[in-house]
Amino acid sequence: MADLRVTTFDLLRHGRCEGGEMFRGSTDVALLDSGLEAMAGALSGLGGWQRIVSSPMRRCLRFARQQATTLGLPLTVEPDLREIHFGDWEGQTHAEVARQHGDLLARFWQDPEQVTPPNGESIQHFRQRVTGVLERLQRGHAGEHLLLVTHGAVIRLTLCHWLDLPLSAISRVAVPYAGLTRFRTYQAPGQPPWPELVLHRGEERGGAQRGAR
Repeated sequence: MADLRVTTFDLLRHGRCEGGEMFRGSTDVALLDSGLEAMAGALSGLGGWQRIVSSPMRRCLRFARQQATTLGLPLTVEPDLREIHFGDWEGQTHAEVARQHGDLLARFWQDPEQVTPPNGESIQHFRQRVTGVLERLQRGHAGEHLLLVTHGAVIRLTLCHWLDLPLSAISRVAVPYAGLTRFRTYQAPGQPPWPELVLHRGEERGGAQRGAR
């Protein structure tokens, strides 16, 4: 079909950060040099992007700015691509939260639609802002190839949304540091976009803590 618009979304998670394994969420910690190198390695052999879109958090924006300068691409900073806010758990390690709130943490992993960290962002609000970004990018950049530099839970939510998975699956998908996920969306005039998962690199040597965001 000649007027079919094909849009490619490459979603790259940030690399390792200062502070080790923790619930970072909206805590704006710095990216490690090794994390920057891992992100560059994840994109090795890839290209063709026409725009870079980044979370405003430093652990994403440092790499996004570097790539935009190196490749001569426009950079858009999108506040709604930031990580979910973990409320009172922000800045604490997974082990610390497990010791203090073990039952609540277990219920959060099992049923995030019903359980929210104390003073944290609900999964419903998180879904609304992330899907809103995806829809805006689809409308504004249909037919383009975009690189989104973002966070683990954002990528998990995107997978759930575009693959019609229940939100309970958000904690059951591995998205390692510097992990890369690619979707293509196909859109005919007057029709909603149809997403296709093309690539998901969901493994990392040594594993990744699911509580590290």
